[in-house]
Amino acid sequence: MNTEQCPHIVVLGAGFGGLTFCQTFRHAEARITVIDRQNHHLFQPLLYQVATAGLSAPEIAQPIRSILSDQPNVRVLMDEVREIRLGERAVVLRDRPEPVGYDYLIIALGGVTTYFGHPEWEALAPGLKSLEDAVRIRRRVLLAFERAEMEPDPAVQRRLMTIVVVGGGPTGVELAGAFSELSRNVLRTDFRRIDPTRARVVLIEASPVVLSNFPKDLGENATQTLREMGVEVHTSAKVKALSEGRVELDTGEVIEAETVLWAAGVGANPLTRTLGVAVDRAGRIQAAPDCSLPGHPEAFAIGDLVSLVQEDGRPVPGVSPAAMQMARHVARLIEQDLASPGGVPAAERPPFRYWDKGSMATIGRSAAVAYLRDFHLTGMTAWFAWLLVHLLFLIGFRNKLAVFLQWTYSYFTYKRGARIISGVRPGPP
Repeated sequence: MNTEQCPHIVVLGAGFGGLTFCQTFRHAEARITVIDRQNHHLFQPLLYQVATAGLSAPEIAQPIRSILSDQPNVRVLMDEVREIRLGERAVVLRDRPEPVGYDYLIIALGGVTTYFGHPEWEALAPGLKSLEDAVRIRRRVLLAFERAEMEPDPAVQRRLMTIVVVGGGPTGVELAGAFSELSRNVLRTDFRRIDPTRARVVLIEASPVVLSNFPKDLGENATQTLREMGVEVHTSAKVKALSEGRVELDTGEVIEAETVLWAAGVGANPLTRTLGVAVDRAGRIQAAPDCSLPGHPEAFAIGDLVSLVQEDGRPVPGVSPAAMQMARHVARLIEQDLASPGGVPAAERPPFRYWDKGSMATIGRSAAVAYLRDFHLTGMTAWFAWLLVHLLFLIGFRNKLAVFLQWTYSYFTYKRGARIISGVRPGPP
Protein backbone atom coordinates (compact mmCIF):
# COMPACT_ATOMS: atom_id res chain seq x y z
CA MET A 1 0.00 0.00 0.00
CA ASN A 2 1.26 3.48 -0.88
CA THR A 3 2.21 5.15 2.39
CA GLU A 4 0.92 8.48 1.09
CA GLN A 5 -2.55 6.92 1.03
CA CYS A 6 -2.32 5.75 4.65
CA PRO A 7 -4.19 7.71 7.31
CA HIS A 8 -1.95 10.57 8.41
CA ILE A 9 -1.67 11.58 12.06
CA VAL A 10 0.13 14.83 12.86
CA VAL A 11 1.45 15.29 16.39
CA LEU A 12 2.38 18.83 17.41
CA GLY A 13 4.94 18.74 20.20
CA ALA A 14 7.26 16.01 21.46
CA GLY A 15 6.80 16.57 25.16
CA PHE A 16 5.38 13.93 27.50
CA GLY A 17 2.02 13.88 25.74
CA GLY A 18 3.17 13.86 22.13
CA LEU A 19 5.97 11.37 22.71
CA THR A 20 3.74 8.99 24.68
CA PHE A 21 1.19 9.02 21.85
CA CYS A 22 3.86 8.02 19.31
CA GLN A 23 5.17 5.25 21.55
CA THR A 24 1.69 3.94 22.38
CA PHE A 25 -0.15 4.14 19.06
CA ARG A 26 -0.14 0.89 17.13
CA HIS A 27 -1.73 0.61 13.70
CA ALA A 28 0.02 -0.91 10.71
CA GLU A 29 -1.73 1.29 8.15
CA ALA A 30 -1.14 4.72 9.62
CA ARG A 31 1.75 7.15 9.41
CA ILE A 32 2.69 9.73 12.01
CA THR A 33 4.46 13.06 11.61
CA VAL A 34 5.85 14.64 14.77
CA ILE A 35 6.57 18.37 14.62
CA ASP A 36 8.61 20.14 17.29
CA ARG A 37 10.72 23.30 17.17
CA GLN A 38 13.42 21.52 19.20
CA ASN A 39 15.27 18.37 18.20
CA HIS A 40 15.07 16.90 21.70
CA HIS A 41 12.60 15.65 24.27
CA LEU A 42 13.13 17.41 27.58
CA PHE A 43 12.57 15.74 30.94
CA GLN A 44 11.12 18.89 32.43
CA PRO A 45 10.77 17.72 36.07
CA LEU A 46 14.56 17.87 36.38
CA LEU A 47 15.01 21.15 34.52
CA TYR A 48 15.43 23.05 37.77
CA GLN A 49 18.55 20.97 38.51
CA VAL A 50 20.18 22.29 35.35
CA ALA A 51 19.30 25.84 36.46
CA THR A 52 20.86 25.22 39.89
CA ALA A 53 24.06 23.53 38.60
CA GLY A 54 23.09 20.04 39.76
CA LEU A 55 22.91 18.47 36.30
CA SER A 56 24.08 19.36 32.80
CA ALA A 57 21.69 19.83 29.90
CA PRO A 58 22.43 16.58 27.97
CA GLU A 59 21.63 14.51 31.06
CA ILE A 60 17.92 15.39 30.97
CA ALA A 61 17.35 15.55 27.21
CA GLN A 62 17.30 13.01 24.42
CA PRO A 63 17.07 13.50 20.63
CA ILE A 64 13.53 12.89 19.40
CA ARG A 65 14.77 11.01 16.35
CA SER A 66 16.79 8.68 18.56
CA ILE A 67 13.81 7.91 20.80
CA LEU A 68 11.55 7.10 17.84
CA SER A 69 14.19 5.53 15.57
CA ASP A 70 12.70 2.04 15.85
CA GLN A 71 9.29 3.19 14.55
CA PRO A 72 9.51 3.34 10.74
CA ASN A 73 6.02 4.82 10.41
CA VAL A 74 7.03 7.94 12.35
CA ARG A 75 8.60 10.97 10.68
CA VAL A 76 10.10 13.84 12.69
CA LEU A 77 10.13 17.46 11.48
CA MET A 78 12.09 20.10 13.36
CA ASP A 79 10.02 23.19 12.67
CA GLU A 80 7.78 25.73 14.38
CA VAL A 81 3.99 25.68 14.07
CA ARG A 82 2.70 29.03 12.85
CA GLU A 83 -0.98 28.26 12.23
CA ILE A 84 -3.48 25.44 12.64
CA ARG A 85 -6.27 25.43 10.06
CA LEU A 86 -8.90 23.15 11.53
CA GLY A 87 -11.34 23.66 8.67
CA GLU A 88 -8.74 22.65 6.09
CA ARG A 89 -7.17 19.95 8.26
CA ALA A 90 -3.76 21.51 7.72
CA VAL A 91 -0.86 22.86 9.78
CA VAL A 92 1.25 25.79 8.59
CA LEU A 93 4.94 25.68 9.52
CA ARG A 94 7.59 28.39 9.61
CA ASP A 95 10.12 26.79 7.22
CA ARG A 96 7.92 24.62 5.03
CA PRO A 97 6.23 26.33 2.07
CA GLU A 98 3.27 23.95 1.88
CA PRO A 99 0.91 23.23 4.81
CA VAL A 100 1.04 19.74 6.30
CA GLY A 101 -2.30 17.97 5.85
CA TYR A 102 -3.68 15.47 8.34
CA ASP A 103 -6.48 13.00 8.96
CA TYR A 104 -6.03 13.21 12.72
CA LEU A 105 -4.36 15.95 14.71
CA ILE A 106 -2.83 15.78 18.21
CA ILE A 107 -2.12 19.20 19.72
CA ALA A 108 0.44 18.74 22.50
CA LEU A 109 2.30 22.04 22.38
CA GLY A 110 2.48 22.46 26.15
CA GLY A 111 2.36 25.64 28.19
CA VAL A 112 4.20 28.92 28.48
CA THR A 113 5.08 31.14 31.42
CA THR A 114 2.43 33.77 32.08
CA TYR A 115 2.88 37.03 33.98
CA PHE A 116 -0.74 37.84 34.86
CA GLY A 117 -1.09 40.85 32.60
CA HIS A 118 2.50 42.10 32.98
CA PRO A 119 4.39 40.81 29.92
CA GLU A 120 7.07 43.46 30.54
CA TRP A 121 8.17 41.46 33.60
CA GLU A 122 9.46 38.60 31.44
CA ALA A 123 12.74 40.39 30.73
CA LEU A 124 13.27 41.01 34.46
CA ALA A 125 12.11 37.67 35.87
CA PRO A 126 12.66 34.78 33.42
CA GLY A 127 10.65 31.59 33.66
CA LEU A 128 11.91 28.03 33.43
CA LYS A 129 10.51 26.15 30.44
CA SER A 130 13.47 25.15 28.25
CA LEU A 131 17.11 24.13 28.39
CA GLU A 132 18.02 27.62 27.20
CA ASP A 133 16.10 29.10 30.15
CA ALA A 134 17.89 26.80 32.60
CA VAL A 135 21.37 27.53 31.26
CA ARG A 136 20.64 31.28 31.23
CA ILE A 137 19.45 31.20 34.85
CA ARG A 138 22.47 29.17 35.98
CA ARG A 139 24.82 31.58 34.22
CA ARG A 140 23.10 34.59 35.80
CA VAL A 141 23.30 33.18 39.34
CA LEU A 142 26.91 32.02 39.11
CA LEU A 143 27.99 35.31 37.54
CA ALA A 144 26.29 37.21 40.35
CA PHE A 145 28.49 35.41 42.90
CA GLU A 146 31.58 36.11 40.79
CA ARG A 147 30.70 39.81 40.65
CA ALA A 148 30.05 39.85 44.40
CA GLU A 149 33.56 38.50 44.99
CA MET A 150 34.97 41.57 43.21
CA GLU A 151 32.52 44.09 44.66
CA PRO A 152 33.83 46.30 47.53
CA ASP A 153 30.43 47.75 48.51
CA PRO A 154 28.68 45.47 51.08
CA ALA A 155 25.22 46.70 50.03
CA VAL A 156 25.86 45.79 46.39
CA GLN A 157 27.28 42.47 47.53
CA ARG A 158 24.03 41.69 49.35
CA ARG A 159 21.98 42.53 46.28
CA LEU A 160 24.17 40.36 44.06
CA MET A 161 23.80 37.45 46.50
CA THR A 162 20.02 37.70 46.74
CA ILE A 163 17.81 35.36 44.71
CA VAL A 164 14.03 35.83 44.59
CA VAL A 165 11.75 33.05 43.34
CA VAL A 166 8.17 34.10 42.61
CA GLY A 167 5.69 31.23 42.94
CA GLY A 168 5.44 28.54 45.60
CA GLY A 169 4.36 25.62 43.45
CA PRO A 170 6.61 22.57 42.93
CA THR A 171 8.99 24.41 40.57
CA GLY A 172 9.34 27.39 42.90
CA VAL A 173 9.88 25.22 45.97
CA GLU A 174 12.46 23.08 44.18
CA LEU A 175 14.33 26.13 42.85
CA ALA A 176 14.40 27.88 46.23
CA GLY A 177 15.59 24.77 48.05
CA ALA A 178 18.25 24.00 45.45
CA PHE A 179 19.63 27.55 45.42
CA SER A 180 19.80 27.54 49.21
CA GLU A 181 21.83 24.33 49.12
CA LEU A 182 24.01 25.68 46.31
CA SER A 183 25.03 28.73 48.33
CA ARG A 184 25.23 27.14 51.78
CA ASN A 185 26.76 23.77 50.95
CA VAL A 186 28.37 23.84 47.52
CA LEU A 187 29.85 27.34 47.19
CA ARG A 188 30.68 28.02 50.83
CA THR A 189 34.42 27.27 50.53
CA ASP A 190 34.95 28.49 46.96
CA PHE A 191 35.29 32.24 47.57
CA ARG A 192 37.63 34.34 49.69
CA ARG A 193 36.07 37.80 50.00
CA ILE A 194 32.40 36.80 50.27
CA ASP A 195 30.61 34.26 52.41
CA PRO A 196 28.12 32.40 50.16
CA THR A 197 26.37 30.95 53.21
CA ARG A 198 25.03 34.46 53.83
CA ALA A 199 23.30 34.54 50.44
CA ARG A 200 19.63 35.39 50.66
CA VAL A 201 17.04 33.15 48.96
CA VAL A 202 13.47 34.46 49.04
CA LEU A 203 10.35 32.54 47.99
CA ILE A 204 7.16 34.54 47.34
CA GLU A 205 3.76 32.84 47.21
CA ALA A 206 0.36 34.52 46.87
CA SER A 207 -1.48 31.70 48.67
CA PRO A 208 -1.37 31.22 52.46
CA VAL A 209 0.83 28.15 52.04
CA VAL A 210 3.33 26.84 49.48
CA LEU A 211 2.40 23.79 47.39
CA SER A 212 -1.26 24.81 47.64
CA ASN A 213 -2.31 21.93 45.35
CA PHE A 214 -0.89 19.43 47.89
CA PRO A 215 -2.63 18.38 51.12
CA LYS A 216 -2.34 21.12 53.73
CA ASP A 217 -0.03 19.17 56.07
CA LEU A 218 2.50 18.63 53.27
CA GLY A 219 2.46 22.30 52.31
CA GLU A 220 3.11 23.25 55.92
CA ASN A 221 5.92 20.70 56.15
CA ALA A 222 7.51 22.12 52.99
CA THR A 223 7.32 25.65 54.38
CA GLN A 224 8.96 24.61 57.65
CA THR A 225 11.70 22.67 55.86
CA LEU A 226 12.50 25.58 53.56
CA ARG A 227 12.78 27.95 56.51
CA GLU A 228 15.09 25.51 58.30
CA MET A 229 17.26 25.56 55.17
CA GLY A 230 17.51 29.35 55.37
CA VAL A 231 14.94 30.25 52.72
CA GLU A 232 12.78 33.28 53.49
CA VAL A 233 9.23 32.17 52.72
CA HIS A 234 6.70 34.96 52.14
CA THR A 235 3.15 33.60 51.88
CA SER A 236 -0.02 35.64 51.21
CA ALA A 237 2.20 38.06 49.29
CA LYS A 238 2.00 39.19 45.67
CA VAL A 239 4.44 41.02 43.44
CA LYS A 240 3.21 44.57 42.97
CA ALA A 241 6.03 45.91 40.82
CA LEU A 242 9.26 44.72 39.23
CA SER A 243 12.21 46.75 38.06
CA GLU A 244 15.88 46.00 37.45
CA GLY A 245 17.24 44.55 40.70
CA ARG A 246 14.13 45.40 42.70
CA VAL A 247 10.97 43.52 43.74
CA GLU A 248 8.09 45.36 45.41
CA LEU A 249 5.42 43.31 47.21
CA ASP A 250 1.82 44.27 47.92
CA THR A 251 2.73 44.08 51.62
CA GLY A 252 4.93 47.14 51.11
CA GLU A 253 8.22 45.26 51.41
CA VAL A 254 10.91 45.99 48.84
CA ILE A 255 13.60 43.38 48.09
CA GLU A 256 16.83 44.32 46.33
CA ALA A 257 17.85 41.27 44.28
CA GLU A 258 20.15 40.65 41.34
CA THR A 259 18.29 37.49 40.32
CA VAL A 260 14.51 37.24 40.12
CA LEU A 261 12.92 34.05 38.75
CA TRP A 262 9.28 33.53 37.82
CA ALA A 263 7.55 30.25 38.70
CA ALA A 264 4.11 31.67 39.43
CA GLY A 265 1.94 31.05 36.40
CA VAL A 266 1.48 28.77 33.42
CA GLY A 267 -0.70 29.49 30.41
CA ALA A 268 -1.41 27.58 27.23
CA ASN A 269 0.53 28.02 24.02
CA PRO A 270 -0.74 31.24 22.36
CA LEU A 271 -1.79 29.28 19.27
CA THR A 272 -4.82 27.96 21.16
CA ARG A 273 -6.46 31.40 20.98
CA THR A 274 -6.33 31.33 17.17
CA LEU A 275 -8.23 28.06 16.70
CA GLY A 276 -11.74 29.44 16.95
CA VAL A 277 -12.69 27.09 19.80
CA ALA A 278 -13.57 27.95 23.40
CA VAL A 279 -10.64 28.56 25.74
CA ASP A 280 -10.44 29.52 29.42
CA ARG A 281 -8.72 32.60 30.87
CA ALA A 282 -5.31 30.94 30.63
CA GLY A 283 -5.90 30.04 26.97
CA ARG A 284 -6.45 26.34 27.66
CA ILE A 285 -8.73 24.60 25.18
CA GLN A 286 -12.07 23.58 26.66
CA ALA A 287 -12.00 20.11 25.16
CA ALA A 288 -14.80 17.57 24.86
CA PRO A 289 -14.81 14.69 27.39
CA ASP A 290 -12.84 12.48 24.97
CA CYS A 291 -10.11 15.18 24.58
CA SER A 292 -11.29 16.17 21.09
CA LEU A 293 -11.93 19.74 20.02
CA PRO A 294 -15.66 20.61 19.98
CA GLY A 295 -16.88 20.44 16.39
CA HIS A 296 -13.67 18.74 15.23
CA PRO A 297 -13.73 15.06 16.25
CA GLU A 298 -10.56 14.41 14.23
CA ALA A 299 -8.51 16.88 16.30
CA PHE A 300 -7.42 16.27 19.90
CA ALA A 301 -5.69 18.36 22.55
CA ILE A 302 -3.66 16.84 25.39
CA GLY A 303 -1.48 18.07 28.21
CA ASP A 304 -0.98 21.54 29.67
CA LEU A 305 -3.07 23.34 27.06
CA VAL A 306 -6.31 21.49 27.91
CA SER A 307 -9.06 22.50 30.31
CA LEU A 308 -11.00 19.32 30.97
CA VAL A 309 -13.49 18.62 33.73
CA GLN A 310 -14.22 14.95 34.43
CA GLU A 311 -17.60 13.40 35.09
CA ASP A 312 -17.03 13.69 38.85
CA GLY A 313 -16.54 17.45 38.50
CA ARG A 314 -12.80 17.42 39.16
CA PRO A 315 -10.52 19.17 36.65
CA VAL A 316 -7.66 17.26 35.11
CA PRO A 317 -4.40 18.83 36.41
CA GLY A 318 -1.77 20.15 34.02
CA VAL A 319 0.92 17.65 35.00
CA SER A 320 2.98 15.19 32.99
CA PRO A 321 1.16 12.02 34.21
CA ALA A 322 -2.13 13.51 33.01
CA ALA A 323 -0.62 14.34 29.61
CA MET A 324 0.68 10.79 29.24
CA GLN A 325 -2.66 9.27 30.22
CA MET A 326 -4.46 11.55 27.76
CA ALA A 327 -2.05 10.45 25.03
CA ARG A 328 -2.78 6.77 25.66
CA HIS A 329 -6.52 7.46 25.70
CA VAL A 330 -6.41 9.32 22.37
CA ALA A 331 -4.21 6.59 20.85
CA ARG A 332 -6.87 3.99 21.71
CA LEU A 333 -9.64 6.17 20.27
CA ILE A 334 -7.87 6.60 16.94
CA GLU A 335 -6.97 2.91 16.77
CA GLN A 336 -10.63 2.02 17.32
CA ASP A 337 -11.73 4.60 14.77
CA LEU A 338 -9.39 3.23 12.11
CA ALA A 339 -10.41 -0.36 12.88
CA SER A 340 -14.14 0.36 12.48
CA PRO A 341 -15.69 0.69 9.01
CA GLY A 342 -16.88 4.27 8.78
CA GLY A 343 -15.24 5.15 12.09
CA VAL A 344 -16.66 5.42 15.62
CA PRO A 345 -19.17 8.27 16.07
CA ALA A 346 -17.82 10.94 18.38
CA ALA A 347 -20.88 10.61 20.62
CA GLU A 348 -19.98 6.97 21.32
CA ARG A 349 -16.40 7.60 22.36
CA PRO A 350 -15.61 6.90 26.02
CA PRO A 351 -14.62 9.97 28.09
CA PHE A 352 -11.13 10.42 29.43
CA ARG A 353 -10.72 9.46 33.09
CA TYR A 354 -7.64 10.60 34.95
CA TRP A 355 -6.11 8.27 37.50
CA ASP A 356 -4.39 10.48 40.05
CA LYS A 357 -1.39 8.55 41.35
CA GLY A 358 -0.32 11.43 43.56
CA SER A 359 2.27 14.20 43.42
CA MET A 360 5.68 14.88 44.87
CA ALA A 361 8.17 17.70 45.18
CA THR A 362 11.73 17.72 46.41
CA ILE A 363 12.83 20.49 48.75
CA GLY A 364 16.49 19.72 49.26
CA ARG A 365 18.99 17.17 50.40
CA SER A 366 17.07 14.27 52.02
CA ALA A 367 13.92 16.40 52.09
CA ALA A 368 10.79 16.09 49.98
CA VAL A 369 7.01 15.79 50.26
CA ALA A 370 4.78 13.32 48.46
CA TYR A 371 1.25 12.06 48.53
CA LEU A 372 0.59 8.74 46.84
CA ARG A 373 -3.11 7.98 46.98
CA ASP A 374 -3.80 7.78 50.73
CA PHE A 375 -0.18 8.02 51.87
CA HIS A 376 1.49 11.30 52.89
CA LEU A 377 5.29 11.10 52.92
CA THR A 378 7.87 13.61 54.11
CA GLY A 379 11.61 13.78 54.73
CA MET A 380 13.99 11.03 53.67
CA THR A 381 11.22 8.57 52.72
CA ALA A 382 9.60 11.04 50.33
CA TRP A 383 13.02 11.99 48.98
CA PHE A 384 13.91 8.38 48.11
CA ALA A 385 10.49 7.96 46.48
CA TRP A 386 11.11 11.12 44.44
CA LEU A 387 14.54 9.88 43.33
CA LEU A 388 13.19 6.48 42.27
CA VAL A 389 10.21 7.83 40.31
CA HIS A 390 12.29 10.36 38.40
CA LEU A 391 14.97 7.83 37.51
CA LEU A 392 12.33 5.40 36.27
CA PHE A 393 10.63 7.93 34.00
CA LEU A 394 13.82 9.52 32.68
CA ILE A 395 14.24 8.43 29.05
CA GLY A 396 17.40 6.61 27.98
CA PHE A 397 19.70 4.27 29.91
CA ARG A 398 22.66 6.61 29.46
CA ASN A 399 20.69 9.48 30.98
CA LYS A 400 19.48 7.33 33.88
CA LEU A 401 23.04 6.20 34.65
CA ALA A 402 24.52 9.69 34.29
CA VAL A 403 21.91 11.28 36.56
CA PHE A 404 22.23 8.51 39.16
CA LEU A 405 26.02 8.89 39.27
CA GLN A 406 25.77 12.66 39.45
CA TRP A 407 23.27 12.50 42.31
CA THR A 408 25.45 10.00 44.16
CA TYR A 409 28.55 12.15 43.71
CA SER A 410 26.72 15.29 44.87
CA TYR A 411 25.21 13.57 47.89
CA PHE A 412 28.50 12.31 49.31
CA THR A 413 30.77 15.22 48.32
CA TYR A 414 28.42 18.22 48.68
CA LYS A 415 29.59 19.34 45.24
CA ARG A 416 27.89 19.95 41.91
CA GLY A 417 29.63 19.34 38.65
CA ALA A 418 27.67 21.61 36.27
CA ARG A 419 29.05 24.96 37.45
CA ILE A 420 30.87 26.03 34.30
CA ILE A 421 30.05 29.56 33.09
CA SER A 422 30.26 29.70 29.30
CA GLY A 423 29.20 32.01 26.53
CA VAL A 424 29.90 35.31 28.31
CA ARG A 425 32.79 37.38 29.59
CA PRO A 426 32.92 38.29 33.28
CA GLY A 427 30.69 41.22 34.00
CA PRO A 428 26.97 42.02 34.25
CA PRO A 429 24.81 39.09 32.96
